[in-house]
Amino acid sequence: MTIARHVAIIMDGNGRWARRRHLPRAMGHRRGVEAVRELVRGLAGTGIECLTLYAFSSENWKRPGEEVDDLMNLMRKFVKSDLPEFVANDVRLKIIGDWQGLAPDIVAMLEDALAQTSQGSRTLAVALNYGSQQEIARAAAKAAARGEITPETIAAQLDTADLPPLDLLIRTSGEVRLSNFLLWQCAYAEMIFVDTLWPDFTLAHLAEALEEFARRERRYGGR
Repeated sequence: MTIARHVAIIMDGNGRWARRRHLPRAMGHRRGVEAVRELVRGLAGTGIECLTLYAFSSENWKRPGEEVDDLMNLMRKFVKSDLPEFVANDVRLKIIGDWQGLAPDIVAMLEDALAQTSQGSRTLAVALNYGSQQEIARAAAKAAARGEITPETIAAQLDTADLPPLDLLIRTSGEVRLSNFLLWQCAYAEMIFVDTLWPDFTLAHLAEALEEFARRERRYGGR
């Protein structure tokens, strides 16, 4: 059986989840955080070494200010409340994207969390203020500054350079697009698109996706 070492998820559908229940959009985001929490707690039994979550894109700044503020406050609360659990459960936190451009208190909080979890054996990578095109451009510029530009030298400068190659990308809510997420890393990744809205996504849904992944034959361009 093929095991997915690195799984990435585009967590989509918080707003629709709230709208269908006639709730404020913020409630969808809060329920989405609970879904993240439950998934991280169940990682140990999945065989996944790294879980990468698309939490806040560089394009999300275009959303209404009130919604952005709510998302930032949820991030603060999540890190404060769950950091001790990360440490206890041997989870290493990694942040990808231009996260140092966030509010100074969030940056300080994340730096502390990164330091406290640095020895974890499983990785939770969170994409914050992330855009894949921007990541590739930064990596190419760094590679050029060092010398020859090749796929290998660009890959070595990506935010994910120290993570296992991406095996599986999952997107919730029925949308079928990558939305500027891990474009380089998805070159040979398997992709699964599910109709489930993110707040309703559970470990059982993840297990189904991993089972489907295990049934696929990965050829990497060969036969």
